[in-house]
Amino acid sequence: MSEFKGFPKETVDFFDRLKKNNTKQWFEVHRKDYDEYVKQPAMDFVVFMGEKLRQIAPGINAIPAVNKSLFRLNRDTRFSRDKSPYKTHLGIWFWEGRRKRMECPGFYFHLEDRRLMLGTGIHMFPGALLKLYRQAVVDGKNGPQLEKKITAVAKKGYSIVGQHYKRVPRGFDASHKNAEYLKYNGLTAMIEGDLPEELFSKKIVGYAFTHFKNMSPLHDWLKNALI
Repeated sequence: MSEFKGFPKETVDFFDRLKKNNTKQWFEVHRKDYDEYVKQPAMDFVVFMGEKLRQIAPGINAIPAVNKSLFRLNRDTRFSRDKSPYKTHLGIWFWEGRRKRMECPGFYFHLEDRRLMLGTGIHMFPGALLKLYRQAVVDGKNGPQLEKKITAVAKKGYSIVGQHYKRVPRGFDASHKNAEYLKYNGLTAMIEGDLPEELFSKKIVGYAFTHFKNMSPLHDWLKNALI
């Protein structure tokens, strides 16, 4: 790994161009641009961000490889009407826990359309984990802690998302204090905005860390209650 100096402005430019030329032919001509301006700086970021995150999540997985911390660029078009072969965003994932990477809580970095989104949590609970989550929501100890963690994170300006169902699932008390959270099929905190100037220097590590730390109470609850 080389020293991380921030993402070059060509990272953003690459996705601007890919969005207008989303074909395999165009990508193959510009594969070197992807490797130099997207993949390599993203891998370097994973290493440095991972070291920083271990201050608040000692067991964090920060693996600078595709299908590990880096999401693959190729889209799965088998069941989609949109047959565009490539994603037009950069997604980076840091996870903590013994389950598969997408079944663990973690921290997410998402660059798209000249905007940056940072988040923490679990995007979607698989079946077995959804059952554990619902039990934790109404648990005598974990339930009250969840409300405290969500309140603390929300007060700092972060959005809490994940509600999916219109009704409280069968078998649970709809009048329970945490009933609203039973309607969730995932639980995340996030913030999104225009690209910060820090993106183009090594300061993006500290910038992202500040937000991840502010959102970490939710990460901690998910890890302790479910993982």
